[in-house]
Amino acid sequence: MTASVSTPPSTKSKQLGVIFVFTAGVLWSTVGLGIRLIEDATVWQILLYRSVSMSLFLYVVIRLRSGESPFAQLRRVGFPAVVAGFSLVAAYSGGIFAIQATSVANAMLLFATAPFFAAVLGWIVLREPVRLATWIAIAVAVGGIAIMVADKSGSIALIGSLAALGSSFGFAVFTVALRWGRTGEMLPSVFLSGLFAIAITLSICVYLDLPLLLSPRDGGIAMGMGVFQVGAGLILYTLGSRTLPAAELALLSLAEVLLGPFWVWFILGETVSANTLFGGIVLLVSIVGNALSGKRRKPPPITAP
Repeated sequence: MTASVSTPPSTKSKQLGVIFVFTAGVLWSTVGLGIRLIEDATVWQILLYRSVSMSLFLYVVIRLRSGESPFAQLRRVGFPAVVAGFSLVAAYSGGIFAIQATSVANAMLLFATAPFFAAVLGWIVLREPVRLATWIAIAVAVGGIAIMVADKSGSIALIGSLAALGSSFGFAVFTVALRWGRTGEMLPSVFLSGLFAIAITLSICVYLDLPLLLSPRDGGIAMGMGVFQVGAGLILYTLGSRTLPAAELALLSLAEVLLGPFWVWFILGETVSANTLFGGIVLLVSIVGNALSGKRRKPPPITAP
């Protein structure tokens, strides 16, 4: 049997990859605007409706794309898919609450710390080495986070900032779980997270006696977020990420962080505090520096825990 030799992606493939990943970032960046436009729904109601539309959308896409049920793909991945699914539910919940409790800029910038959490978790769980440059970037990022939350002591905005960090930690667990399961295919795990979220949020809504029927405006926005922001964004990111190195993915993902505050400022007039601005600059510098410093390095091998 002769070994197959993989060929590097063509220039056209890379260009399409850039377009797909950037478009995914643009779609994800509208999550803050979508939640701001919702009038009455709580985090659990929003997540319930968003998860229903996302799960249905991803089920159809996975069947058309692979010709098999997403449940068959999940069985092959096994327990890591369950961990990934539950971690995304925590990330979704924390993300929606954070945007409702603090500024979109503050929340989006803190969401961007997920790669640093993933690096530390990968080091602990998978024994993946962490570069010195990444440790330095993490230290700088911690300084930026400290600046951002310094003026929020004792306020709901501080709780929102902590929820945003919890959300980024959830996404980091999701990333590490995918590597643990030795699969780069995220769509089945995201589909499973939608099913988990439906069960969990439905139970919470019933327990808290929250109405399951939302207004057409709130329900439509929440379901639209599930299809266009989460579902379509993930599909484009999955397609584009196959032809781009990790450093370029990290830099292109900043489109989400930078455009998120822009939409709510341009459309709703929401501004940011000086601490969020200065701390966010420090955080962005750490992200860009870490991405550029690792541009020529190959990803480390995955070691079983």
